[in-house]
Amino acid sequence: MHSEREFAEYVAGLAQTLGHADRVGPLADYCRGLMLSGERKSVEPMAALVAPASVSAKHQSMHHFVAAAEWSDEKFLGQMREQMVPALGPIEAWIVDDTGYPKKGKRSVGVTRQYCGQLGKQDNCQVAVSVSLANEAGSLPIAYQLYLPQEWAADKARRRKAGVPEHIGFVTKNQIALAQIKAARAANVRPEWYWPMPATATMRIFEAAWRRWAYVTPWASRTRRRCGLRVINPCRRRTAAKAAPARAGSAMPNVSPRM
Repeated sequence: MHSEREFAEYVAGLAQTLGHADRVGPLADYCRGLMLSGERKSVEPMAALVAPASVSAKHQSMHHFVAAAEWSDEKFLGQMREQMVPALGPIEAWIVDDTGYPKKGKRSVGVTRQYCGQLGKQDNCQVAVSVSLANEAGSLPIAYQLYLPQEWAADKARRRKAGVPEHIGFVTKNQIALAQIKAARAANVRPEWYWPMPATATMRIFEAAWRRWAYVTPWASRTRRRCGLRVINPCRRRTAAKAAPARAGSAMPNVSPRM
């Protein structure tokens, strides 16, 4: 009962960003479907888990919420951040990452043959760029954007069929990540530490931005030339940091983003 009440309060808070009261139910169903057992997390199999006696009707309402209803993902993530950061506790790192989602078909927006971290190789997948707040207890995505490859951005017929808005064009993963970091800073999310994951850490681009934005510890300033970027040790282990300064592209211990 306690968990059900907390879940209802959480969904009610998120629902404030949706604009219409009739979207609260589908949002709750979608969140519940994500948490229930089941390998496939597309709408139809989740509808079968949430409402096995009325799969068709539930599928229709959830699909409309995801595919057709107009609501701001930025406002949604902002509300989630406001609700969850106090529960997460003091933030020890920002994680900038791109996450690949394997796909078998070709119709999903942005899907193409590209590097997929989940598989560790080039394969058919979608890729999303994210910024997450993290500590040793867990992590929380505060920005999340689907990457649209050049071949998709230039294909008008494919865009139109998939419903890609006209104003969305090709943007590199690094440009997406920098825009996400800038937006988080504008929202007064303080970067305690910063950790770029390997695939997004193009040094020239990040170094130029970090000269303006970095929250830098003294040892990080001393090692900037060696690192090529002001990267901070995320674990606050000063002895280890002085002995072996963090390098962009290194693996981050104990913390990984969960989307």
